[in-house]
Amino acid sequence: MALLGVELPFPRSMTTQVPEIRTTPRETPLHAVSGAGIDRLLRPLHRWVWSDARRRADKLLRFAETEADGGRDIARAAERTSDALLRRLYLRHAMDEQRHAKLFRARGRDILATLAGEGAGDGFQANWLAPGERGLDDLAVDTEKEDTLLAFLHLSEKAAARRFAIYHEVLAVDPVTRDVFGDILKDEAFHMNYTLSQLKRVSPKKHGARLWWARLTRLWKGYLRVASAVANVMGGVILAVQYFVVLPVFALLAKRSAKRELPGWVDARGAEANLRSQY
Repeated sequence: MALLGVELPFPRSMTTQVPEIRTTPRETPLHAVSGAGIDRLLRPLHRWVWSDARRRADKLLRFAETEADGGRDIARAAERTSDALLRRLYLRHAMDEQRHAKLFRARGRDILATLAGEGAGDGFQANWLAPGERGLDDLAVDTEKEDTLLAFLHLSEKAAARRFAIYHEVLAVDPVTRDVFGDILKDEAFHMNYTLSQLKRVSPKKHGARLWWARLTRLWKGYLRVASAVANVMGGVILAVQYFVVLPVFALLAKRSAKRELPGWVDARGAEANLRSQY
């Protein structure tokens, strides 16, 4: 049996019991996925973030790395699962992620090639405002159960689909990159839908609890990312204050103290006598 031209080593007895899955997720309409409320309110900022060509190229290359890493994780999940249907879906998902990485990488390099003779451009990336797909957020695939993995995948793909929908809307300045996001967005919608349906199939009674736990875990990891960023900023501010404010004050006090000292050697015997006179 072949999936997208790849032969899957499933026994005949196993494959006859596996229901057919749709192999054309790109038929999903774009309007099936829309941006979240906060992202829609921040559309002007997203439009500004993606307006700079060099920043746009850097983000696409970073997205390519994330997609490729996520594809490797999902391929590993396909290796360890004992569910034939999930294996097929995971392999399809992994190949989609690799395809996305190639699309992002190719488009990012094309943009950089057009900017080869220009200046450095805008160095501010605004990664916190326009993140890509975070994949499994460094989730240990080998230690996760089937239902928890599907819950994390569903929320990750849902967040990515909403972000990509916003990026697709604000990229009127670059129609080629907009088409790339439009193509990828259809796959993300399929990934979001199949992970939820398979979660309900694998864990019909506890799928709601698994989704809530996955949400709480993602919120905690988001808090850690924000706290780490804030700590880095505070550390930089504190070091700057110490270097430009506290250190000059100590240097000035040291100079004043040096002026009060008598030049040459001090008679230690006289100092010792003064100490003895106090008793």
